Amino acid sequence: MLYFIIRRILQIIPVIIGVTLILFTLMYIIPEDPAKLILEKGATPEALQNLRGKMGIDKPVYVQYWRYIKKLAKGDLGTSYRYRRSVNSILADHYPNSIKLALAAIIIEIIIGIFAGIVSAVKKYSFWDMLVTVSTTIAVCVPVYWLGMMLQVSFGLKLGWLPMSGMGDGSIRYYILPAITLASVSTAFVARMTRSTMLEVLSNDYITTAYAKGLSTNMVIGKHALKNALIPVVTLIGMDLGALMGGAILTETVFNWPGVGRTIYLAILQRDAPVVIGGTIILVMIFVVMNLIVDIIYALLDPRIRYEKKEIQI
Repeated sequence: MLYFIIRRILQIIPVIIGVTLILFTLMYIIPEDPAKLILEKGATPEALQNLRGKMGIDKPVYVQYWRYIKKLAKGDLGTSYRYRRSVNSILADHYPNSIKLALAAIIIEIIIGIFAGIVSAVKKYSFWDMLVTVSTTIAVCVPVYWLGMMLQVSFGLKLGWLPMSGMGDGSIRYYILPAITLASVSTAFVARMTRSTMLEVLSNDYITTAYAKGLSTNMVIGKHALKNALIPVVTLIGMDLGALMGGAILTETVFNWPGVGRTIYLAILQRDAPVVIGGTIILVMIFVVMNLIVDIIYALLDPRIRYEKKEIQI
């Protein structure tokens, strides 16, 4: 097990290096001078050149990249061109808001997704099964930003029940619409997977034996079927949590939510490379770490995973 964990941790290193290299290259080729972004219009060429020298952006790209990697190894994500603040502090200000929204979305995903999947499997080919199938298909196909805007128009503009944007005073009313929007696609996938795994488990002989012993449907589903059916579902939810905690750019932008996703979006518009690169690195790190945790949990639940991967390596 220790070998499995160490190998998975070491696999994170090339991922982070690859992400930084790609992002650094893309931001470098954008025809925008950071010195002009910082200094006011009308700055003299001498002032611009002096600032470029202080920032180190007059050096070749590989020199700038190596300097960035050395700072990154120390946990320094650089300084924002626009705000002249540490990227670490900017992300620290906004990240708690993304976490709160992600947790709200995960709660919706777990409750509605698992419940809908169970009902769909138990009531196979019934009206409820068809309703879940149609609903999840629509949820997967509808663009997230469009769903968010429709919710804003319906419940915010026309009915006036809920706030249309922003975080306000942080009350639950401000979380409902963005959390539903953020959780929509993930909830559909959880419902589908729960249905699929439940149907597979319900077809096993031990379930038939449980019914033959006179156990009620609730007892069979809750005590025997659900426990085995939820293993792959928990894995999917764990991966979704990593993605949602990383910040949802579209959802946060539509609802003007002060999270990391919206911060990165604004930084892209402003050509603020340090914030874009630093924010994306944090998102990737969270996603990779969450996947690592899910893999470890799955390996603990099913020892065949770690042994099979070890045999493949040999």
